[in-house]
Amino acid sequence: MDDWLAHLKAAGGRQLNDHDWHFPEGGHRLAEGNGLIPLTHFRILECEGPDAARFLQGQTSANIDHADGAFAPLTAFCTPKGRMIANAEILKVSAERYWLLLDASLAGPLATQLGKYAPFYKMTLRHREDLAIIGMIGEPESWADADLPDLPRLDWHMTQQDDVLALRHPASRSRFVLILPASRAAARWDTLSRHAKPADTALWRRADIGAGVAWLTAEHSDAFLPQMINWEALGGISFRKGCYTGQEVVARAHFRGQVKRRLQIATLEGASVPAIGDEIRSAEDKRVGEIFQATAGDDTKHCDILAVINTSVDGESALFVGDRKLTLRDLPYPLERLDPERIVGD
Repeated sequence: MDDWLAHLKAAGGRQLNDHDWHFPEGGHRLAEGNGLIPLTHFRILECEGPDAARFLQGQTSANIDHADGAFAPLTAFCTPKGRMIANAEILKVSAERYWLLLDASLAGPLATQLGKYAPFYKMTLRHREDLAIIGMIGEPESWADADLPDLPRLDWHMTQQDDVLALRHPASRSRFVLILPASRAAARWDTLSRHAKPADTALWRRADIGAGVAWLTAEHSDAFLPQMINWEALGGISFRKGCYTGQEVVARAHFRGQVKRRLQIATLEGASVPAIGDEIRSAEDKRVGEIFQATAGDDTKHCDILAVINTSVDGESALFVGDRKLTLRDLPYPLERLDPERIVGD
């Protein structure tokens, strides 16, 4: 992994913190052409063994049977009180092996939590530090000569060829996640660079914001019910599977309509990026929400925001972060339950 990071630096990349990258030529404004982004803010936690599926079925909001090597469902891991410890995407890579794609800051805490139960099952948990994760933005045909697996045609689906796995994530422009051995990442990056410009992590984060997809970090853990980040609207909760940790609270909140805060996309005036958890207040100076994620916009005049806001607030409300105006935007999906069973059926 160190060789992979050194290669990114030699290619002009600069780490802004532990996980985010900046490239002077590509930057975070990719108006046209393809983008290539190191996704070092993600990690893979592996569950492997004869009992791996049974173990995960009792811990995740997804039905593990839906992870079939083609569909890669979203899921949440919750406390007994229904609050999310982490959210992830489940990838079935072989008959007894599953990968959990999640934010790097939560791989350790989730492994600790799951490790309390793992000894009772024939399976092992381990961090896959030997894997590299690369993001690609651009239409599938534009990568045709890049020696890749056939790229997935549907969001939250996967393809696999030898030791390279490809995922498709939603966005206004097609984007894909490659997972491959870190020992081969430098050569793969150089090949892909002939088809794309290296770009900042901020570009990927902005695509997540535009898609209304909220990845929890350590700063969010144990703070939200899955519905508060619209996880059921993205198919991340199966209400038809059996029990899992926190299931009773999550189901009660859904069927009794007890979710009083929801994820929203917004634009914030000014280029200074607010911090996670910064308060959102009404014109009457009442706290009505908080910043979930923020990144610089594609100009110097605004920031793109994911915010968790009281459901009593509508699009016409005057909202502020400090003295800066916050404007709500439309979500790209209906705010209603999407059963993963329907996705699999379709």
